[in-house]
Amino acid sequence: MKREIIKTADGSTTIQIEAWNECYHSKFGAIQEAQHVFIKNGLLLFEGKPISILEIGFGTGLNAFITFLESKKLNQTIDYVGVEAYPISSEEVLSMNYVFELNAEKELAVFEKMHDCNWEKQVVLREDFVLTKRKQFFTDIDDLEKFDLIYFDAFGYNVQPELWSTAIFKKMYNALKTNGILVTYAARGVVKRSMKEVGFTVEKLVGPPGKREMFRARKG
Repeated sequence: MKREIIKTADGSTTIQIEAWNECYHSKFGAIQEAQHVFIKNGLLLFEGKPISILEIGFGTGLNAFITFLESKKLNQTIDYVGVEAYPISSEEVLSMNYVFELNAEKELAVFEKMHDCNWEKQVVLREDFVLTKRKQFFTDIDDLEKFDLIYFDAFGYNVQPELWSTAIFKKMYNALKTNGILVTYAARGVVKRSMKEVGFTVEKLVGPPGKREMFRARKG
């Protein structure tokens, strides 16, 4: 499928899949969405604590890179696992302007290493931040009580409803430790029902720019 690099409303870039009319991030602002959904409503809850994070949809590396930047301010030690079945190309990586837009030019080498490093291997990006990328379909995830926080950033329900199924959320529930958190930009009723069916307690929060609501789910 044809893919195009586009600029979102906050100036940051994303990848658009034209046939689906679907983007890796919000057209209203890729960086703004990541900061609101995954940092403000996820990572901040664990300030000052060592945590393990599972990202569903590593994609452009934006969520991982912002987490890397923010975790130092939050005094966190991070074990970060990013799952991606279809890695983006080197050309697409070079087209992402996140380092510049985040005023993080000093960390350019880290962003590049996130994409250049080997899959299935732990990579130390900083003494308090370890990244493991797994080239894996979401249906093959079988972790048990391993993660404190999940960034659920799959493509939207409109184009891949199977990724928002009860079966997938059961895997997410199993992967979380007790009291673990899952955050996602989604706020559909069908998604909430699937989450609740597997045992999550779900709360509706104010969404990022351009989106009225989002979900945060907790494993009891």
